[in-house]
Amino acid sequence: MNAIMPTYGRIDIAFERGEGPWLYDDKGNRYLDALSGLGVIALGHANEAVAQTLAAQSQQLLHTSNLYRIPHQEKLAEKLASLSGMDNMFFGNSGAEANECAIKIARLYGHKKGIEQPCIIVADAAFHGRTMATLTATGNRKVQAGFEPLVGGFVRVPYNDLASIEQIAEQMQNVVAVLIEPIQGEAGIQIPDEEYLIGIRNICNAQGWLMIIDEVQSGNCRTGAYFCYQHSGITPDLVATAKGLGNGVPIGVCLASGAAAEVFGPGNHGSTFGGNPLSCAVALTVLEEFERLDIQQHVTTIGEYMLEKFSDRLGHLNLVRDIRGKGLMIGIELEHPCTELVQKALEKGLLINVTADSVIRLLPPLIINQDEAEQICDIVCDLIETL
Repeated sequence: MNAIMPTYGRIDIAFERGEGPWLYDDKGNRYLDALSGLGVIALGHANEAVAQTLAAQSQQLLHTSNLYRIPHQEKLAEKLASLSGMDNMFFGNSGAEANECAIKIARLYGHKKGIEQPCIIVADAAFHGRTMATLTATGNRKVQAGFEPLVGGFVRVPYNDLASIEQIAEQMQNVVAVLIEPIQGEAGIQIPDEEYLIGIRNICNAQGWLMIIDEVQSGNCRTGAYFCYQHSGITPDLVATAKGLGNGVPIGVCLASGAAAEVFGPGNHGSTFGGNPLSCAVALTVLEEFERLDIQQHVTTIGEYMLEKFSDRLGHLNLVRDIRGKGLMIGIELEHPCTELVQKALEKGLLINVTADSVIRLLPPLIINQDEAEQICDIVCDLIETL
């Protein structure tokens, strides 16, 4: 009897150790990881600097609670504020918690303006988490089904469609925010028009709404900028991030600026484990490594190389509907479902993911070199060409 709830359709493979972008299973087989734990292991497996920080901090102090000052948390907050252009932040343990925090801020912001039933605009096919509020904000009926009644206070629009947001602005008086992914990850690496985020920022400014950016997957240098919204030259009111910030150690952050940074007061929100000394010490090390390795430029260079290679080998195939990506957030959309490629890639020693049924999603560690990137491209191209 398996004592674990069957909430995952797990692949029958168990990994024992990792090294950089490589994983080794309990049978001694080696795999090139082009998924990095769903975009988490930004610096690769068993990163030496992270391991040293974990060991040292675990021998010094793990937890005190947020009843007291946490110097590592304060230092991390200052660093993230500098990188993001935001004013302050709340620390939790996951991306869902970060988004939940942003939703609570938006609602409280609305109530303080006298709006009794504040509403947040969200997008079709979005993914924001598995808590009840973030599940409702998510635009996927498969993950919502059976968990009704869902949370009220959300209105949905097509992604990459400014006109639909403008229409709601004309029709509804109780909207307080727009919650959007700068690139939709779970939906298949959907990249909006260059003016999309700028347009949302302008609408929010005109309406007095908060602009909330979900950077759980796209943040922490994944697209070549520290946050994906920085490619558009805007500053949101709220940003949720997690995944790559802890390189495997759970941490989530909701960053706020302007009016949104002044909404919460004592007692409005909390977290037992959020921003503990261990997770913040590790996140600081991750940021130091990003800077030492000039990771943003590296991600930009390797990402462009991979997209060019995919385009050269696959661009002429009728089977391939689209090849898209930014930095090391890459999707290859096929004309039909291709989930069987996950197992076929495993057999060739490569870990990939298929999302939205027909999109091969690649989120390799940010530290992969050109040879490793070429191996990923060659195996994926071989698999697609055999179809």
